[in-house]
Amino acid sequence: MNTFLAFIASSIPIGVPLLFGSTGEIITEKSGHLNLGIPGIMYVGGISGVIGAFLYENACGNDLAMMSPLLAVLIPLLASIAGSVLMGLIYSFLTVTLRVNQNVSGLALTTFGIGIGNFFGGSLIKLVDSDMPSIILTKTSSFFRTSLPFADDLGWFGEIFLSHDFLTYASIIIAVIAAFVLKRTRVGLSLRAVGENPATADAAGINVTRYKYVATMIGSAIAGLGGLQYVMAYANGVWSNNAFGDRGWLAIALVIFSLWKPNMAILGSFLFGALCNANNYIQGLGTATQELFKLLPYVVTLVVLIITSMRKKREHQPPQALGLPYFREER
Repeated sequence: MNTFLAFIASSIPIGVPLLFGSTGEIITEKSGHLNLGIPGIMYVGGISGVIGAFLYENACGNDLAMMSPLLAVLIPLLASIAGSVLMGLIYSFLTVTLRVNQNVSGLALTTFGIGIGNFFGGSLIKLVDSDMPSIILTKTSSFFRTSLPFADDLGWFGEIFLSHDFLTYASIIIAVIAAFVLKRTRVGLSLRAVGENPATADAAGINVTRYKYVATMIGSAIAGLGGLQYVMAYANGVWSNNAFGDRGWLAIALVIFSLWKPNMAILGSFLFGALCNANNYIQGLGTATQELFKLLPYVVTLVVLIITSMRKKREHQPPQALGLPYFREER
């Protein structure tokens, strides 16, 4: 029983970056943009937060008593959002203003984001002159990982559901708000109209360019928080180049699994987290079998994709104009 509780509790933090990334990508794709730059954006969000935390810790002389909990959280948070929004702005400029191919732009953004992260990460590692190829920001991480004070008093319920960092709960709240806005508000209706048929939306008086820009930048900001959460909460404030693995691509796969619904992404992210975590709890099956378990999220996504394609329900399909450029002159 204790092993099962530990498995559930440790699976949730693994799924949180995926939830941030998938929620951001869903908002972006609802505007008709297939942003394959999410892995790079999450990477930039993480390193931007690391830079902000690094500068603040050094300004305080690495003294925990001198650090303000509010500033220790706010500075990396704002830095992460700023870096991620800038990446979304670059993508929007390329695909909306310059009308560059969305797939090429997204892949280029991923390569660019990872390069930027490794460059600044390597530079900071040289500055601290560490024996290990990593940056350790345990002081800032301690503020991010602060859990609810009464979690320990509630037994297994508190351990599973109430012992996580505040960004875990923020990811769920953001996903719920995104689902409500997309489904129940006029802004969400307009955004979905832009993603389904931008020419019709334009004829109805909706500013297609504005919606695409804003949706992409908001989606990028949310995705970037996934990178920050991974570094500050899951990795305990330790930044290592190329440590993110395939989390960005898993977030994109989760969009398909959740059928472009942020509320479904909440359950999907924790399922993906459990599948990714399963190989750590499987003993006696050999290393090769344990590695195969890492493929489970992708296999599940393929199964969902096949089933939804066979059923052909419109509400389970991506926006009709997803990945297609819009030329107002051809309306």
